[in-house]
Amino acid sequence: MITVIERKAHIFNVQKYNMYDGPGVRTLVFFKGCPLRCEWCSNPEGQLRKFQVLFKKDLCVHCGACEPVCPVGIHKFSPGARRHEIDQNIECIGCRKCEQVCPHSALAVVGEVKTISELMDIVEEDRPFYEMSGGGVTLGGGEVLMQPEAATNLLMACKQRNINTAMETCGYARLEVVQKVAEFTDLFLFDVKHMNSERHREITGVRNEMILSNLTWLLDNKYNVKIRMPLLKGVNDGEQEILDLIKLLKPYQDFKNFKGVDLLPYHKLGVNKYSQLGWEYPIEGDPKLSDADLERIENSIKKYNFPVSVIRH
Repeated sequence: MITVIERKAHIFNVQKYNMYDGPGVRTLVFFKGCPLRCEWCSNPEGQLRKFQVLFKKDLCVHCGACEPVCPVGIHKFSPGARRHEIDQNIECIGCRKCEQVCPHSALAVVGEVKTISELMDIVEEDRPFYEMSGGGVTLGGGEVLMQPEAATNLLMACKQRNINTAMETCGYARLEVVQKVAEFTDLFLFDVKHMNSERHREITGVRNEMILSNLTWLLDNKYNVKIRMPLLKGVNDGEQEILDLIKLLKPYQDFKNFKGVDLLPYHKLGVNKYSQLGWEYPIEGDPKLSDADLERIENSIKKYNFPVSVIRH
């Protein structure tokens, strides 16, 4: 019997009936906080491990209902014009009072603190779907490994109840953290964003030596790993980048625990969230790959007999 300590996790979403992030029908738990700042991040609200206010300006009627209920004074109204503004220098405490009084749903507070028991109650609601489809629970983010104790205990609780577990990760963590969660993780969905460390730093804010070291440790120690590669035109779609990835993975070609490569084409599903957070979107132009580009990359990887799929959202 595994003893599970009741810890708390700071999350920003729980998505049910997910079909993309692991086998079968899955419940995806998004952890808040990430050490990377990927230019194309589709979940910017998951980057900071704190409560944040999403402000949909097009829905706001500047009624002022939010101003008096906010205990820390985040909501400001400019003199004269009475235009609603968010003071990004003040930290939200997550009381959600502004969200509750807004008559047009222009405000949403991102972030919740939940116990492992509370999360497991949500997970258990869909057990019949897991059993029918071979699905389970996937931890994502943000970055799960930013909250290793909570993540480990949630994974332990799932394994205690015979629920399949998977984890999406950028792999940027100390090896001992990866080793701790690996014991209770049935599948790692491991991001490889760029093989060149300096270029990796330019587009994500960190170098990749620790990431690739953790990846090879997982593969060498027989943990199930599927590589995920987000693809952006002119960023990591070149022939050399693909060849470098193949060179890294070639020694593991016949390992049963190497589950292949998922190619994740760039999309704009998270773009609107940046303006709602009061942030500038980092990418200019549209680095979306054409179908011909995706076919070229897919065929390049297939030539080496790696399982490869293009995942379209």
